[in-house]
Amino acid sequence: MSQSKLFLITGVSSGFGRSLAEEALKAGHRVVGTVRNQQAKEAFEALAPGQCFARILDVTDFDAAAPLAASVEQEIGTIDVLVNNAGYGHEGVMEESPMSELIHQFNVNVFGAVAMIKAFLPGFRTRRTGHIINITSMGGFITMPGISYYCGSKFALQGISETLSKELQPFNIAVTAVQPGSFRTDWAGRSMVRTPRSISDYDQSFSPIRDARQKRSGQQPGDPIKAAKAILTLIDSPHPPATLLLGSDAVTFVKEKLERMEADIEVWETVSRSTDVQ
Repeated sequence: MSQSKLFLITGVSSGFGRSLAEEALKAGHRVVGTVRNQQAKEAFEALAPGQCFARILDVTDFDAAAPLAASVEQEIGTIDVLVNNAGYGHEGVMEESPMSELIHQFNVNVFGAVAMIKAFLPGFRTRRTGHIINITSMGGFITMPGISYYCGSKFALQGISETLSKELQPFNIAVTAVQPGSFRTDWAGRSMVRTPRSISDYDQSFSPIRDARQKRSGQQPGDPIKAAKAILTLIDSPHPPATLLLGSDAVTFVKEKLERMEADIEVWETVSRSTDVQ
């Protein structure tokens, strides 16, 4: 077994966060998990008393991140692996979806993750070690109708993550954006926020997509336990990648987009290159 590490995982009550926490505990690691309330705190700490610890945190309370990092370091130990997992999916045609829902989507999926990174990064940098894992999505590279706010947030976190991996390389700190495809979590079910329909022009194109997404919840191809094991393999790698796709659907869709991009670049290359100063 690899050396035991101390993880901090945001959002361990369900989904990827819970699966990763459970698999990390089984592998002999210790886990600090963030939850939303006292009941969830007690439930999580009962998983492996003395080996797992819960902290109540709303990731949109950005000012709470630094005090949390300080208290964890003081009371439990130095974090080796930070996993920004907390997030949710918003579904809605962009024209129908209010700005307030876009702002909340970014507050949770982007700004909350950045606040956590900023809180733990000084310690990582001082120690010249650590691994930051940001759970983005295949929706951080490919897009699908009806999830523009979600894809926008994941594109943003993906870009921040990839840039950060270059900034932190001199300090021996790894940064990996993990891009899952469709997994059997609550993402498309209980956890998804859906904007009510209001513009009939979209009925024909979007209603079938919404119905299919709801029906598919719980039937997705990806297994969260296997995803958790893949992430643990990533942690043990001496040279972890800046991006890791999870799920055969993610690999297929990303490869298809890359092929389309390459074809478009070739078709428009002359125009693209024509804009340089001569």
